[in-house]
Amino acid sequence: MMAVKKGLGRGLDALLGDAPMERERAAEKKASNPEIPIEFISPNPNQPRRMFNDEAIEELAISIKSRGLLQPILVRPKGGDNYEIVAGERRWRAAQKAKLHVVPVIIRDLTDSETAEIALIENLQRVDLNPVEEAEAYRRLVEIFKHTQEEIAQAVGKSRSHVTNIMRLLKLPARTLDALSSGGVSMGHARALLSAVDPDHFCALVMKHGLSVRETEMLVKREANRGAGQKTAGDKAKKTASGADRTKDADTRSLESDLATALGLEVDITHTRKGSGSVTINYLTLDQLDDICRRLMETGV
Repeated sequence: MMAVKKGLGRGLDALLGDAPMERERAAEKKASNPEIPIEFISPNPNQPRRMFNDEAIEELAISIKSRGLLQPILVRPKGGDNYEIVAGERRWRAAQKAKLHVVPVIIRDLTDSETAEIALIENLQRVDLNPVEEAEAYRRLVEIFKHTQEEIAQAVGKSRSHVTNIMRLLKLPARTLDALSSGGVSMGHARALLSAVDPDHFCALVMKHGLSVRETEMLVKREANRGAGQKTAGDKAKKTASGADRTKDADTRSLESDLATALGLEVDITHTRKGSGSVTINYLTLDQLDDICRRLMETGV
């Protein structure tokens, strides 16, 4: 483990068994029995992991039934015969499914701060955290334990840019973060949605039409350009020549929004001063074009 800030080092040292000698002696005294009844163990209420893969836990339970629990669960005493999990809740859940009556443990006297720190690091060193859980863990290490992104990157074996980019995802609204947590959109989609004016709206379009990351980037960029009024000189000349209004009133923008929501595609309405105009529906894939045609044909147009 690479050297990091003293606070982070203390938490990791405790996890690796390098705590001060006085604490080691106390822990050894409490750990005279290396196996304890599974019902004496309870999960950490501040566990950073919020989602557990049931299929993966079932697979681990099958392995435990045949070979036993090979890696002890790290716990701390909570009074009497009760212990709280510091690291290893996934193993504890699988051991319950495997119907073990006792499990091997490592007992350490740890403070609340050390427990939280170790739980965060232990979870971050696993590969099955979803991006939102990972980002939240990084944020807690920064805000609560005052570690820099560079220190965190060293501790979990990631690059500084990876930590920075993951934490940026927390700027997304709750609905988009939920979609990212559940796998409805990928991290690539989420990065593209960061620059969207309304990420939730575009996230819904991505899931509805199965857009790729590249298609999502194009959609967000085109909407940004349209919102900023970045038209080509040719487009401006055409609008001037046809007498089109350069600005849209609230009713027109509202109608555009309603049509876009109904179709799941970008819609542009252009009026001229003579009362004529055009409706433009923008599509990104041929499948979307086929869907537009099918809808029009079904209405008898």
